[in-house]
Amino acid sequence: MGGWRVALPIALAAIIAVVGSVLIYNWMQRVAEPEPEITEEKIREQILPTIEVVVATREISAGTRLAPEMLATREFLEKSLPKGHFTSPEELENRVALAPLQDEEPILEHRLAPKDVHTGGISAVIPQGKRAVAIPGDRVLGVSGFILPGSRVDVMVTWADPEQGQEVTSRVLENIQVLAANTEMQEVDGETTAPVDVYTLEVTPEEAEILIHGRNQGRIQLALRSPVDTGTVLTEGATIKSAMDHLHSKAGKSRRAEAEPPPETSPPAPPPPSTVVEVIRDGRLTDKTFPD
Repeated sequence: MGGWRVALPIALAAIIAVVGSVLIYNWMQRVAEPEPEITEEKIREQILPTIEVVVATREISAGTRLAPEMLATREFLEKSLPKGHFTSPEELENRVALAPLQDEEPILEHRLAPKDVHTGGISAVIPQGKRAVAIPGDRVLGVSGFILPGSRVDVMVTWADPEQGQEVTSRVLENIQVLAANTEMQEVDGETTAPVDVYTLEVTPEEAEILIHGRNQGRIQLALRSPVDTGTVLTEGATIKSAMDHLHSKAGKSRRAEAEPPPETSPPAPPPPSTVVEVIRDGRLTDKTFPD
């Protein structure tokens, strides 16, 4: 009996030592092992599923027929897929871009011309009820090259008004979209060719008549406007006389402002009246002032 009392604590101590050694060994093994590399693909596979979506691999202008080298696929999260997307470049064979596309932009159905439109160019991007009219120009007409496809312009025409007997400049169209701005080679004097800038404008049939008539009767000038400025401004047109009158009016106002003397300043108000009383105190005579 006495032997068991001695052996039992020893056995328990041995068991605890063995179990503790095993636990410490396993813990040290886990610490020594390198953690597995976490990649973006593993995270996507374990957390959120993705789907391949067709995107543009370069900038594509409106009216361009899509080709395989312009397209590629990129992974998008399944829950955030854009509406009208495509999953295969083959689905876009012979489709025409209706609006400009940026590099890496997903290609969506509403950015493309209808499926029965297979010919690229300006005709593919003209909305129903609109027309495209081209006018020749130069760097002056094109505001030094700042008028680009997608710009908004006002069209002004200068022509000889028979009723007034002088040239008149008037704004005949406003907030017109520019579809294209190109440079073409045209014959000059029937012998030589020279580059000529051509601006294609999107107009209604009525605006097309006004634009063509103004081009044939006078000189056209385009005025570039802000894309956020959609307001209408009514003007009376300009002649040499009205322009000079406007200039003289501004000059007259400036001269009158310089000739006018500065405004006179009013004199300071006089002090309020007061009463002086002689006071005798302790045998001394002093003056005491009291306001009225």
